[in-house]
Amino acid sequence: MSQQVAEPKRAKEIFASIQAVFPDAKLEYAKERRLKISVSPSSIRDVSKFVRDKLGFDHISMVSGVDWIAKNQFEIVYFVETSLKPGFEDFVLAISERIPRDNPSAPSLIDIWPGADYHERETHEMFGINFEGHPTTKYFLLPEDWNDIPPLRKDFISPGR
Repeated sequence: MSQQVAEPKRAKEIFASIQAVFPDAKLEYAKERRLKISVSPSSIRDVSKFVRDKLGFDHISMVSGVDWIAKNQFEIVYFVETSLKPGFEDFVLAISERIPRDNPSAPSLIDIWPGADYHERETHEMFGINFEGHPTTKYFLLPEDWNDIPPLRKDFISPGR
């Protein structure tokens, strides 16, 4: 008995809409309820505004960091969803950008999606990525006297190891 895999029609539709306006956007993967694209740091804000205003992705559910230590890069991944676009309520769009590991700075998206507040703070704390324009970088997960490198970086050595 063969298992059918749903055609990623919705993902391809969303990607085509984005790429028509941002031809440098790259498709990372497309599945029926998931799409990941990568964009340059210089276009992250414009792409984010476009998917919010034109495609209806009205809220952010998570921001994640990935440490590509061998490539000397961090990847920031923004997971956004919509409650406005009929038929897409279960769809997740991941928008990623790569930044240099030795100068980890990216623009904040808090003014585009206010829900990015906590997630950008956590990513800052755990990876050391600075989000330009974010109103606070005060620690809330780590002790306020933390003086080691951020604990989710691959070169962090856990005490006792």
